[in-house]
Amino acid sequence: MNKIEAIISQIDNIDNLNIVQFDFLGIKLKMMSLDLNENIKIGQNVILVAKATNIILARDFKGMISFSNQINGKIDNIENGKLLCSVTIKAEDSYFQSIITQASAKKMNLKKDDEINIFIKASDLSIEEIINV
Repeated sequence: MNKIEAIISQIDNIDNLNIVQFDFLGIKLKMMSLDLNENIKIGQNVILVAKATNIILARDFKGMISFSNQINGKIDNIENGKLLCSVTIKAEDSYFQSIITQASAKKMNLKKDDEINIFIKASDLSIEEIINV
């Protein structure tokens, strides 16, 4: 599970739908949630989580995409299995793990130290813990 320490910077809601915006080292991240804990407030430090299988990778990406969460990083490590590949990316002072198919890693010709784009859907990001209540 990827853990991201961030600060809540904005909360928008209509009925039960909530869009929460975070500041992760100057990068804006967004989370979409149907139920939001009543203790969640702007300015709080939180730990966000995203599954490794929900971290999408792109190489040499150009153009527009609907993913709210886009982080640039550099490949730190690649572990190749028979079917899957675990890619560790360093972005700022944080590390992210993405699990992709071996075929995708080969097609993208991924190597250590390659520049890479990380994408996370807003619906795949969630708050695990409030650091300061």
